Amino acid sequence: MLLTVSGAIDPNIEAGIEAGARPRADYIEMAAALDADLLDYSAALAQASFVGRFIGRLAGRDVLLAWTCFRRARQYAAIVTDGEQIGLPYAALSHFTRRNRRPQHSMIVHIMSVPKKVLLFRALRLRSAIDRMFVYATAQRAFVIDRLGMNPSLVSLTPFMVDTVFFAVDQVEPSPKRMICAAGLEFRDYDTLVEAVAGLDVEVVIAAASPWSKRTNAISTDAAPGNITVCKLSLFDLRQLYADAMFVVMPLHDVEFQAGITTILEAMSMGKAVICSRTVGQTDTVEDEQTGLYVPPHDVEALRRAIVRLIDDPALAVRLGQRGREWAVGNADVERYADRIAVQVQQDMARAH
Repeated sequence: MLLTVSGAIDPNIEAGIEAGARPRADYIEMAAALDADLLDYSAALAQASFVGRFIGRLAGRDVLLAWTCFRRARQYAAIVTDGEQIGLPYAALSHFTRRNRRPQHSMIVHIMSVPKKVLLFRALRLRSAIDRMFVYATAQRAFVIDRLGMNPSLVSLTPFMVDTVFFAVDQVEPSPKRMICAAGLEFRDYDTLVEAVAGLDVEVVIAAASPWSKRTNAISTDAAPGNITVCKLSLFDLRQLYADAMFVVMPLHDVEFQAGITTILEAMSMGKAVICSRTVGQTDTVEDEQTGLYVPPHDVEALRRAIVRLIDDPALAVRLGQRGREWAVGNADVERYADRIAVQVQQDMARAH
């Protein structure tokens, strides 16, 4: 089996995980569960012929990775692509291979409801070249079934993942403060948060950075209230921030995928209640009044009321956080995530044969 990694794997990653210097990586856990070889950007470039390098220069690293995956396909019974940025070009290439001569293809999906992806999917009739989709949001599952015609039995809704061992309160020494926090960049609505906390007697720390987002920090620190601090933090410092905070706020623009899910799960894993914008895409992780609170997107007053409610009722924040930790461990731990995908892929392979 082959698993793609849309990134460059750090050669020292396993030593770092073993030393507790970084969280467990989903692709390491998945490779173990699937007994799969890994193929990342670096390996794809190293294996590229003249044609492959030309493709990489012309179309980018994702397409080069898909091309290399296609070139190696006959060596494997199954291929798992780690996102549609790899899976769609790979499906386009393998679409012209006879079904009985190509490996089973499972594709992890982040967001398919993007016009150019829809156009590619429909124009090249890629449905027949993707044997299973794993999606993270109910909205995305509905989209690929209703709008793209995927068979519902071939679309699996799965929670996203977090390392609940690394992101655990017993890994740090908490210094509780009258402080709340937010983190990340992807489709964050920090303008609404800034307005909502203006004048509140609480420190607000916004760790505005993300290894996944191409967006830049759009928060104007000059215009921000005095109780707000904007910073960039390492994973260690971010973990400490979660531990010290009363709870975590996730203000989002109303998008159709699970923006903010990494921060949400890290916070829940740290036993922190989450106040989250109830967007179209962010409905499958936080359970309202059980592991956190939902507020309408872009609603300053609703967000302010929710923040004040948890500040004034710290016992409620603790209860929500405890339940959130239990949910994360039981449903979203990275090892459980990997096992869940591996079981489904193996069941699909058994049925195919």
